[in-house]
Amino acid sequence: MRLPDELVEFVDSVVARGEQRSRAAVVTRALERERRRAIAARDAEILAAHGPDPDLAALAGHVTSHPIDLQ
Repeated sequence: MRLPDELVEFVDSVVARGEQRSRAAVVTRALERERRRAIAARDAEILAAHGPDPDLAALAGHVTSHPIDLQ
């Protein structure tokens, strides 16, 4: 995989600061975050098209009352 120089510099700076152990770890984390975002967007589209599921309303209320770990 090839990345633009500015992205490689950013990835290298993240590794140099010790925030991730390798370039691969930085890319993996970014791809996992993008995958979660895409799944959430798909779920939001389904919800918008079909409305809320009454069976899951309590679960949704519970989940939204807890902080999200962004790491």
